[in-house]
Amino acid sequence: MAQWGLGDWLERGTEANKRTTFATYSVETRLIFIPASPDSSLLRVASLVISTLRTPNCSSSPNCRSRDLLPAPPCAYNWRDPLSVSISVQLWVPPSSASSATSSPHLAESAQIVQYNPPSANLPSYIMAAVDLEKPFDYVVVGGGTAGLVIANRLSEDSDVRVLVIEAGADRSSDPLVLCPGLVAGLYGKDEYDWNFTSTPQPTLNNRVINQARGKMLGGSSALNFLMLLYPSKGNIDAWAALGNEGWDFDSLAPYLRKFATVHTPPQSSKDLCGLTYHNEDLAKGDGPIHVTFSEGYNITNQAWLKTFAGQGLEVTTDPRDGRALGAFQNQASIDPVTHTRSFAATGYYNPEVAKRSNLVVLTETLVEKIVFDTTGDEPVATGVEILTKDGEKKQISANLEVILSAGTLQSPQILELSGIGSKDILEKHNIPVIVENPSVGENVQDHPIVCQSFEVADMTPSGDVLRDPNVLNALVGMYQASGAGPLGQSTISVAYSPLVDGSGIVSPEAKKELLASHEHTLTTPDAQAIRKLVESPDEATFQFLLFPTQVSIPDVPKSMAEYILPVLPENYITVMTILNHPFSRGSVHISSPDVHAAPVWDPKYNSNLLDMELLARGVEFVERLVDKSTPFGKLLKDGGKRQPEGLVATDLEKAKEIVRKRQISVFHVSGSCAMKPREQGGVVDARLRVYGTKRLRVVDASVFPMEPVGNIQSVVYAVAEKAADLIKEDRKSL
Repeated sequence: MAQWGLGDWLERGTEANKRTTFATYSVETRLIFIPASPDSSLLRVASLVISTLRTPNCSSSPNCRSRDLLPAPPCAYNWRDPLSVSISVQLWVPPSSASSATSSPHLAESAQIVQYNPPSANLPSYIMAAVDLEKPFDYVVVGGGTAGLVIANRLSEDSDVRVLVIEAGADRSSDPLVLCPGLVAGLYGKDEYDWNFTSTPQPTLNNRVINQARGKMLGGSSALNFLMLLYPSKGNIDAWAALGNEGWDFDSLAPYLRKFATVHTPPQSSKDLCGLTYHNEDLAKGDGPIHVTFSEGYNITNQAWLKTFAGQGLEVTTDPRDGRALGAFQNQASIDPVTHTRSFAATGYYNPEVAKRSNLVVLTETLVEKIVFDTTGDEPVATGVEILTKDGEKKQISANLEVILSAGTLQSPQILELSGIGSKDILEKHNIPVIVENPSVGENVQDHPIVCQSFEVADMTPSGDVLRDPNVLNALVGMYQASGAGPLGQSTISVAYSPLVDGSGIVSPEAKKELLASHEHTLTTPDAQAIRKLVESPDEATFQFLLFPTQVSIPDVPKSMAEYILPVLPENYITVMTILNHPFSRGSVHISSPDVHAAPVWDPKYNSNLLDMELLARGVEFVERLVDKSTPFGKLLKDGGKRQPEGLVATDLEKAKEIVRKRQISVFHVSGSCAMKPREQGGVVDARLRVYGTKRLRVVDASVFPMEPVGNIQSVVYAVAEKAADLIKEDRKSL
């Protein structure tokens, strides 16, 4: 077998292409079919890179989709990550038209590329080989996560604009653990997928530390979330505008809540079991990159959940996508209904067609150490970034127009501080020169607190805890691999939005006002006053309740999120979760070192405003109404069965508070650390997401949220990024 260098391979590949050949190469993690040349007529093959677990025409590999290809040569695949690997290359010539119909392709030539480090799994080698990092880009996007890939996609639609995305993690968009919805627990705590942050000890939670999973791969946290697609309320987003952000009311954001998604019609089985009478088919379905679907695997627990809330006077009558919804409903999920795989930023906004754009480059496994500024003028101007490659090499990359920071709520402020933007005291403590003093950087951190109560189910009630049995899991994996069928390709979590409730049901307006008045001294800021207005409104959701299909365990010092959701108790459970939609408490996240590798210090300060504890405890009291054995939901639980926390029933407010202290964690919706607000009110960015005190620098991710949205925030991150892309395009036209 011949040995070629990469340059020789590209040259020979081009020659081979003239003979209408195609190339295959297999590396340690994946088998990929690519054309031998960027000009190849077989460029369509690039769109078939391991996009499913199914194997239509290739029996040798669990992840090789050979549809539309010539008969495939033997496939190779294993589950290890690539370091320095050898790539075997085979060039196959198809049968000539004069050949017999039964003839086969023949091996024209083979070679071995020795010790070649794939520079980026998400770009074919011929593109990566042509990347010139010395040439300035127009836009440099720091972070290839949920928001960053939206920005990169939309800006690179203009072929005259050169865009670079720099992502700290790898491209795992073909990884079965990422793609398969039901295998998400396998991602948590693993360095190749998850930043796996841990909070400081929380005094109001018995000094427990709280885990925070964050996606460390292309697609960011959209690659490891629970795929829930919920939408904010009108009052919630209107409050953003009221805080001083012109153009950020609900009606202005609504088009972008449609733009990111393609919403599929519910299957008949979902309508039969869950009703879905509120689902409005007349609402724009969109044609966006992210697939939004209802699953087919709902069961009697989902049905009983809906009926039980209806019995409490909380039945949804309007489509939640319209910005007005109270009551229980079956939420949608970001799952492709054809492949039954996760639909997320890397597969949607950076699909193979987008990856082929010559003006878009994505660097993976590359850290941004800091933003580079020209400080010779009146205001510092962002001119590029300093990066650290996987091999430890430092480089500077220039940006002609803007640097766009999309590293997420915990890491966007980290990069700002490492770059000299933040509190003077914090920067000087770490010997970082102050470029812009703004003590609000890393402050205003918000997160949805979630209290998890698990209840043992009756013998015939479905529970995801059965997956602890390897025989059951293997059977479901086989079902999924064969056709995408079964629970591993579904999301069966149910939801309810409610106003303030307690053990007696919906709290009266008078009682709400009395509770809020007793905490008047803590409600003096514009943020707190806006939240107070939402809690007082009869049309806004103070709580979100979730039906989760397994038990939840709460260790004092969790190693990862997996320890919360993997079953450790022998009984089968389902879990009712109570979420406070608009917490009054505010936390912080700040650098712990001038070293970019050192994790920032995240202190959510849960319940530091004691009103949050009062509200959460009332929501926990309400759960007792849901699980009462007289309700449809309560009848699915084991009579006299166990509950977690064991021995605690929220029969009064003090017991409910003890449940909060034992069972509250994060619902992984951290936001607000680079808040979009007037600077004098604690803002870091203005209403066009430009960083105060600088030029040519923006932040686009959940860190800019001035106030936590209702429900799961995935939809709002996509929508904000879509709107931000339009703002950036508008500003470019004005240059």
